[in-house]
Amino acid sequence: MKYISTRGQMAPIGFQDAVMTGLAPDGGLLLPESLPDVSDRLEAWSKLSYTELAFEVISLFATDIPAADLKKLIDDSYATFNHPEVAPSVQVGDFEILELFHGPTLAFKDVALQFLGNLFSYILEKRGGKLNILGATSGDTGSAAIHGVRGKPNINIFIMHPAGRTSPLQEKQMTSVLDANVFNLAVDGTFDDCQNIMKTTFGDVDFKTGHSLGSVNSVNWARVLAQTVYYFYSAFQTGAKSVQFSVPTGNFGDILAGYLAQQMGLPIGKLILATNENDILSRFFNTGVYGMADVVSTISPSMDIQVASNFERYLYFKVGQDAEKLVGLMNDFKEKGSLKVELNENGVVDDLFVAGKGDTAATLETIKRYKDEYGYVLDPHTAVGVLVAEKFQMEESPTICLATAHPAKFTQAIIDATGEAVHHPTLDALADAETRCDPIANDIDAVKQYLVGHI
Repeated sequence: MKYISTRGQMAPIGFQDAVMTGLAPDGGLLLPESLPDVSDRLEAWSKLSYTELAFEVISLFATDIPAADLKKLIDDSYATFNHPEVAPSVQVGDFEILELFHGPTLAFKDVALQFLGNLFSYILEKRGGKLNILGATSGDTGSAAIHGVRGKPNINIFIMHPAGRTSPLQEKQMTSVLDANVFNLAVDGTFDDCQNIMKTTFGDVDFKTGHSLGSVNSVNWARVLAQTVYYFYSAFQTGAKSVQFSVPTGNFGDILAGYLAQQMGLPIGKLILATNENDILSRFFNTGVYGMADVVSTISPSMDIQVASNFERYLYFKVGQDAEKLVGLMNDFKEKGSLKVELNENGVVDDLFVAGKGDTAATLETIKRYKDEYGYVLDPHTAVGVLVAEKFQMEESPTICLATAHPAKFTQAIIDATGEAVHHPTLDALADAETRCDPIANDIDAVKQYLVGHI
């Protein structure tokens, strides 16, 4: 399996090179040259454990890693999870809740980043050299990435987060990791500012190459690939012929994984895209216009994003994998702050997608209602997905709602909604933990200078 750039200006490369490259040199995102059709394997796959299924899916794309090595990488990655199924589903009211928070940092990002951290180590051990990871986080990616590579030889990790715009526990999970190879940067700006610094830095090819930069954000193809597995696994658990998924999203990576699973043959009737007040993605799927607005701080901070980095991958498929058309649209967005695609004959962008948003008041009400009616506490991001899913239920197709984080990570929101906090021993242990973090200006050169001074 070879990988190409959405922008068409890069020769095809293998899986290991794609992992280490992160963002393509031409500024595009990497995708496989083609997606395999696995529809004839679904029945056999439905009988597999999570790790067995992960091997079957990932091995189709990681063709330059020997099978025995890949199996060990996968087994080691999910041995860190505290549930034997890795990603179990529970029935709550009308929905299946897919719990993706049983990893070390209690967020769905662990599913991909435990694997990616081990993958980086494996490749560096085979090839030699060092890797300096530069990442941006709106909350959960940072801590999951840090816990995936902390203490690993020949790897440094630099994570930027928007100062004061993550939950206190999210920040504590990152800044309490004191390993010598971990650097936390509190940027005076928004997550979009952090992401722009990261993308611009990667776009400086000489700097990126000269300082061995790599990415753990969902611009890295291996992250999206690892996330496709739980779509297959959870769909199989329902025993239904077709399912639909509700996905709270800000950066479009998680729901892109579902889109790719559907393109590979998984019978998904609808993908329900759920956003908070930062609704650039839900507006796009309802109108065809992808236009920036100001970032609003909410109780679901991981979704406080206006520029979704994985959207370009979807757009590439939307324009028929025409790199020239894709570049034209991305240039429109860069120059005007918006782009537009034509609606189809049904008056929508894509028949697979429906979309909606949930504001803070509705999110809090949903958390309270599910606690009162079912005794189940949703974190604020999951609650957005659930409240939007309620608008799109289908009798003939079970709805699986992705639970992207443990509610204990968002203490104040849960107290505001229910009157009492939820606890988790992993987070309670952070109360008196020592922290380390460096404030930094919202400036590309300042971040570059920091990198150079610490590698």
